[in-house]
Amino acid sequence: MTDPTNVRRLTYADLPQVIAIERRAFPTPWSLAMFVLELSKPSGICLAIVKGERLVGYTVCSRYDTVWHLMNVAVDVTERRQGLATRLLEELFARGDRLDEQYTLEVRASNAGAISLYEDFGFRAGGLRRGYYHDNKEDAVIMWRTVGSGDEPASAAEEAGAAKRNGGAAGSIRPRTPGARA
Repeated sequence: MTDPTNVRRLTYADLPQVIAIERRAFPTPWSLAMFVLELSKPSGICLAIVKGERLVGYTVCSRYDTVWHLMNVAVDVTERRQGLATRLLEELFARGDRLDEQYTLEVRASNAGAISLYEDFGFRAGGLRRGYYHDNKEDAVIMWRTVGSGDEPASAAEEAGAAKRNGGAAGSIRPRTPGARA
């Protein structure tokens, strides 16, 4: 039997577990100060997913003027491919979506799993940031999502993607903020 998962608001008390996951998940992890800054923004949506009592993933999404910027999504390396990133994104959009709401993110061009997951939620590629990632100068794909736009509503895009994902999701997805310290 697997432990039930719960998605809830990310708190300052979660940061030791977040930092541990962050260091395992990414070659250029965020600092503690970066997480504290994002948690201190009243307009952001920062979520944790917990299994039993253990935090196993998180997401950070900040509001800049009229656009949401999905900045960080990660699932612990030992918990990947169980649909946890999908659960985080579903909850994020349940809290943030309004008609014509816009989201953006950057994701490594080589992270096909993450790109596919984002496409399942209605994101579409809108350009490249050349040499964006400091560790290896990899390009970032810039992706955009507008609620209620396109050929189908966002909820239908999510449903179409659910069958494709079939219980698996990208483990760690690193959209980064322009100019963020690597």
